[in-house]
Amino acid sequence: MVKKAARIGSVVIVAAGIGALLSSCQTDPDIDITKLAAETEPPEVLYNQGLANIKAGKMSEAIRKFDAVDAQNPFSEWSRKAQVMGTFTKYRAGRNTEAVTSGNRYLSLYPQSEDAAYVQYLVGLAYWKQIVDVTQDQKSSQRTIEAMQKVVDNYPNSEYVDDAQAKIRFARDQLAGKEMQVGRYYLERKEFLGAIQRFRAVVEKYPNTNQVEEALARLVEAYFALGVVQEAQTAAAVLGHNYPDSQWYADSFKLLQSGGLEPRENSGSWISRAGKKLIGA
Repeated sequence: MVKKAARIGSVVIVAAGIGALLSSCQTDPDIDITKLAAETEPPEVLYNQGLANIKAGKMSEAIRKFDAVDAQNPFSEWSRKAQVMGTFTKYRAGRNTEAVTSGNRYLSLYPQSEDAAYVQYLVGLAYWKQIVDVTQDQKSSQRTIEAMQKVVDNYPNSEYVDDAQAKIRFARDQLAGKEMQVGRYYLERKEFLGAIQRFRAVVEKYPNTNQVEEALARLVEAYFALGVVQEAQTAAAVLGHNYPDSQWYADSFKLLQSGGLEPRENSGSWISRAGKKLIGA
């Protein structure tokens, strides 16, 4: 009787497990429960099923197929190919953190493979997709730059370099935008030294971003408010040299005039040195 009860208990447990599995499958429209048992098939079959799932838009199922190939055939050529496609599919499915993990694992195993440049690019794209508004933390912008710079440095002849550089420019503009946001916050509260520190960071660290024009104008404003007229004049002169038709320059010029001043560059200023790195210098 004890053995019979044990067998009955085992059946109940198994049945409960199957019920939970079926219940979880019903919540995911990508899962085809009739194919779950097929993940022990040969790697080429699983791999091709994964490709078919991608075409059918069943990304979660495709990810499972590629992960099964990798798990069941470690360090094989099929595993290598499945890791590439698994990283791509995770990125396409919006599972960006998983895509980064998968991509970095591939690169640690196959840094010189024919698909390494592509996988590094996918890692960069996964970070890029996570970039948020400048009012929020910009860690993803920094990580985008780091990942995409590896594409440029490690795979300079790859077809992904041009877009990697475009993504770097975008991410740098985001970082500069964050500095501007904080700088404006200090400026509005008349905390001029804190504001200058932020605007200076934009001019020195991100000279070729869209934020530099305003940063120079804000430096004019902050230095003028502090009475540091030489730096205010230099910021206005550098702004006028690089963006002569800018409204920011017109406003800065007017501000200096209100104090009987005009733009005049001081070659010993940090602003003058930084100005040589600007696009129009």
